[in-house]
Amino acid sequence: MGRKPTITREGLLEIAERIVRNDGAAGLTIDALAKAADISKGGVQYSFSSKDDLIRALIERWTQGFNDLLGDIDDLPPADLVRKYIKVMRCSQAALNAKMAGLMIAYIQNPQNIVETRQWYRSMFKCLSGETSDAQAARVALLAVEGLFLLRIVGIDEEGEWFDFLDDVEIVFERLLAKN
Repeated sequence: MGRKPTITREGLLEIAERIVRNDGAAGLTIDALAKAADISKGGVQYSFSSKDDLIRALIERWTQGFNDLLGDIDDLPPADLVRKYIKVMRCSQAALNAKMAGLMIAYIQNPQNIVETRQWYRSMFKCLSGETSDAQAARVALLAVEGLFLLRIVGIDEEGEWFDFLDDVEIVFERLLAKN
């Protein structure tokens, strides 16, 4: 009978997130995760065959968490979806931490990951489809919020400006909707 595992895949992901928060994306290696979890590199590789596999698991975890916060969006009007999206962006700090977002850079280097990311965005834009001015304003607002997310990767939030910029997007979005 084999030895009972001392740490789970989920536990390793928790530790990996802590490494990224403390040391940045570059600090996340199989070796660093093994040391932090106090297990062998082979123990880490039992759960994650490669660093790419580990990064993919982290991104999937964050994406699922974000999607869970969004909830069912299929039948929401575009304006309500974007309002909800902005609200979730404000409250989902763990998923939006700039150092964690830096993992996206490594993540998108894998062609399969790019395909999955495109599919996620296509599903969002499908929910925002339509030629009404509300749908157009919703698409522009989503693009602006996603642009802010990418700017967080390069450290725009060092002084907390990100929330101010998010406020700007929300104010302009609501102003556009009010004109219709």
